Amino acid sequence: MPGAGTPAVGHNGRVLRMRPAESADRPAVAEMVAVRCDWMERRGLPSWRDAAEDLAAQCTNEAGDVWLLDDPARGVIGQMVVQDQGPPWGWTPAERAERALYLSGSITDPYAGVPKCRPGTVMAWWAVDRAARLDVPWVRRHCHERGVARYNCTQGFELVREEQRTRVRLYMMARRSQRLDLSAWFTAGTP
Repeated sequence: MPGAGTPAVGHNGRVLRMRPAESADRPAVAEMVAVRCDWMERRGLPSWRDAAEDLAAQCTNEAGDVWLLDDPARGVIGQMVVQDQGPPWGWTPAERAERALYLSGSITDPYAGVPKCRPGTVMAWWAVDRAARLDVPWVRRHCHERGVARYNCTQGFELVREEQRTRVRLYMMARRSQRLDLSAWFTAGTP
């Protein structure tokens, strides 16, 4: 067993870590967002380049709801907002009254190469496990793209409803929280 402060190595030979973002992470997140934008643009997909500065600036959010996925081989490979209150749209009053973690703003390095899994999936599963550890029954998320909704459904989320909001279509998804064995990616003690 490693000593205090020494991370154990996960089954994949690397130690991934989810941790709250800090203002010092802004350059690393900006670089990751730029890599993702390049990847999207090369594929003819809508890019976040116009919002890149705002996405990196989320690291300075004092609410502590911006989380990063760290990989010792690549640095920051993912960012996700995790909140305990969802948006005022897309969910019924009964759903909003239930305790849930709400995921949004997931961004990953498309070249991260996490063994056996994509970084977005690892982050989502971490949130599902975290919600269970916090005794929160639901994890909910939304996105604007049908393809992203399909990808989120491969992580165990179910499409609850679609909603048209002004110019965008929203895909509202939910999954019950549950304890998951994440030892292939994380070590004990991951928050």
